[in-house]
Amino acid sequence: MTPRDDSESPEPRRSRWSDLDRPPLNAAALRRALVREGGLWRELDVVQRTGSTNSDLVARAAAGGEGGLREGVVLVAEEQSAARGRLDRKWVAPARSGLFFSVSLRPGDAGVPMERWGWLPLLTGVAVATGLARAAGVDTALKWPNDVLVTVGGEERKAGGILAEATGDGGGVVVGVGVNVSLRAEELPVPTAGSLGLAGAVSTDRDPLLRAVLRGIEDWYGRWRAAGGDAGACGLQEAYAAGCATLGRVVRAELPGERALVGEAVAVDGDGRLVLATEAGVQEPVGAGDIVHLRAAG
Repeated sequence: MTPRDDSESPEPRRSRWSDLDRPPLNAAALRRALVREGGLWRELDVVQRTGSTNSDLVARAAAGGEGGLREGVVLVAEEQSAARGRLDRKWVAPARSGLFFSVSLRPGDAGVPMERWGWLPLLTGVAVATGLARAAGVDTALKWPNDVLVTVGGEERKAGGILAEATGDGGGVVVGVGVNVSLRAEELPVPTAGSLGLAGAVSTDRDPLLRAVLRGIEDWYGRWRAAGGDAGACGLQEAYAAGCATLGRVVRAELPGERALVGEAVAVDGDGRLVLATEAGVQEPVGAGDIVHLRAAG
């Protein structure tokens, strides 16, 4: 079932104009700008509130049939009550204070090998970081594998995150994005969080920000898919490395099974894994885990 477009309906608990600094998204204008013949985006819906846009699209894929999920569906929420990040961490933000959306991609249908799908959150990170930098005028960086960083008061802060989930049908992936746009200092969920507004953005108008990010995803996904998922051949590997704040840093990788590995992050390899040079003199790739930035290398 296609999500209902509630962008023109009042919120159940308060007026849609209760915070004039945070106007609602214009779903019709977004569709006119992004949904076009021959393009990636085929369907775009804005809902006032949902639990998780990722969960909604994954459930739609599981339904199959006419109510199934094709490539190029975009679901945007003005507010999420059960948003999730990596490792099932909660993502909390006031209504209309950020970009909260998910997209459906089907790289398997284009013949991209599943072992290369690990590049999708990194690809999305490049698109998000570059799109926000252009449209909001803020310096952005990427923390491997899926965080978008900004600088607030001279400190690195997390302003966005990305979560990719397989749809379970063998060919699809849902990629969710959350970005803090206009959060004020007193609204931050944790001291290490940030927002575009706190980083000095020249604009916190979410419509052009969302357009810039979705156009970036469309561009990079098209290049990556055309290259059969080869991140080196399409320039994605180089672009990610250029914007990755983790490279050149001494980090601690907290790995599955309560293991930890400390080393200098020296590369992102062809499979999207972070390569650490350890004190033992070996280079070890990390494909999954939580990364903690310890200090600059050297």
